[in-house]
Amino acid sequence: MTDDMPAADLPSGDLPVIRLKPKINARPLRHGFPWVYASDLVTDRRTRVLAPGSLARLEDAGRAPLGVVAVNADSKIIARMLDRDPGARIDETWLTVRLARALDLRERLFDAPWYRLIHAEADGLPGVIIDRFGDTCVVQPNAAWAERLLPELTRALVAVTGVRTVLKNAGGRARGLEGLDDANAVLAGDAPEAPLAVPMNGARYMADLTGGQKTGLFYDQRPNHAFAAGLVRPGDAVLDVFSHVGGFGLAMLAAGAGSALAVDGSAPALELAVAGAGASGLGDRFATRQGDAFDVLTALGEEGAQFQVVICDPPAFAPSKQALEAGLRAYERIARLAAPLVAEGGVLGLCSCSHAADLAKFRTACVRGIGRAGREARLIHTGQAGPDHPQHPLLAESGYLKSLFFAL
Repeated sequence: MTDDMPAADLPSGDLPVIRLKPKINARPLRHGFPWVYASDLVTDRRTRVLAPGSLARLEDAGRAPLGVVAVNADSKIIARMLDRDPGARIDETWLTVRLARALDLRERLFDAPWYRLIHAEADGLPGVIIDRFGDTCVVQPNAAWAERLLPELTRALVAVTGVRTVLKNAGGRARGLEGLDDANAVLAGDAPEAPLAVPMNGARYMADLTGGQKTGLFYDQRPNHAFAAGLVRPGDAVLDVFSHVGGFGLAMLAAGAGSALAVDGSAPALELAVAGAGASGLGDRFATRQGDAFDVLTALGEEGAQFQVVICDPPAFAPSKQALEAGLRAYERIARLAAPLVAEGGVLGLCSCSHAADLAKFRTACVRGIGRAGREARLIHTGQAGPDHPQHPLLAESGYLKSLFFAL
């Protein structure tokens, strides 16, 4: 490898070779599994000195080729499959093809450019998240290979979508695990000077693309917002806990709820929620309460508050297997505190974005909490992320979102 030739421009035959350990079954990789764990790979000196994000050809223990991978010897996911063609050239043209395929799917699904454009492995770009907000895209390059190819990715993104602005969001736990920095950047165009109004489910949500959480807005709950909106009757009082910028509450107000109370610990998020309510013409029926969600739920219970629909959409309480038991206890506690606030015949929606807590474990925790609150429940709907967040069929982590709706 010459010092003046970027890894992406190397002919595929010149890529370094890495190899699975003897007795490691290569069949999952041949069938599409996208990750190689450090414990499965021969990590000799040549592998360990590869710079994070380097490209390599992966072979099984018998030297049969498996494809082109991105390598990060500092990560537990030591290699990510980019292309099962061992002769693939990973460059701007390759990125363009992947982006165009993802765009074609979204244009089948949505009639306006407000969606997740790239959902990492499920869209063939491991570790890469791209959310689109009209003429702006926000990129989270959460894997070292994508950070190295960020200029090529940006050019391809502009060429395929025609967006004028591309922003890099470097927040989040995943970049830290890859050894990457946390510096945001403007990759193309000019950063928006004010939050953007994003239309969804009859309301307008304010997305802060430069200072907000993650990429500025969560598109994944869109179909679950719509389901909750379909539950309300004119005049209903609804409660949206962990509301961020107004998620469930604004959608239910737009569908005719009489009032919505949004609860969140973040004052900036609630300010955006209030702005969204105003932009939607719903400000006179929208109220907020800042504070720790557990404390606010407890206080509302002591006040005897009642709502026809209560939604709790917390952050990931179980972001890893090590945090699973504590996370499940937190989900149970949320259900126990929220259930008494639901009026007789009303609905309680409970959500989890923890991939470590699978659907069965999360449902069990919720049912236990509802039972401890002395309520009887019927499960009426199980929701997941919207279709712009496709699931990789061999990667359970890509199906992280669960939303359970109970009639109490």
